Amino acid sequence: MSAECSSYLNADKVLVSAFSCPRSGGDARAVYCCGFQDVKYCCDDPHGFFPYEHSYMWWLSVGALVGLSIAAVVLFAFIITVCVLCYLFISTKPRSKLDTGLSLQMAGKTSC
Repeated sequence: MSAECSSYLNADKVLVSAFSCPRSGGDARAVYCCGFQDVKYCCDDPHGFFPYEHSYMWWLSVGALVGLSIAAVVLFAFIITVCVLCYLFISTKPRSKLDTGLSLQMAGKTSC
C-alpha cells in the first residue's frame, strides 16, 4: 500500500515536487500522505496532521487554562462587587420622602 503526495509550495514559496509514501530510506510503516498545503510528509497514521511532537501543545494548554482561570476569577470578583454595591445603594436609600420645609399652596388663591 502506498500514497502519493502531490507537489506543493512550502512556506518559503519553493515548489516541492510530488513524492510517494513510503519514501526511500524512510520508515516503511509511513504509507499515508499527511500534512497541510505548505508541508506534506509520510506518516503511519491517516489522521496525523502535525510533523512535530505534541508535547508543546500541553504547555500551551496549561498556559491557556491558567489565563482563563485568572480571567474567570477577575470577572467573578467584578460581578460580586457590582452586586454588593447595588445592594448597599438600595438598602441605604431613605424609605420615606424627605421634608423639604416648603408648604405647597394652590395657585391663584391668596390669603389675606
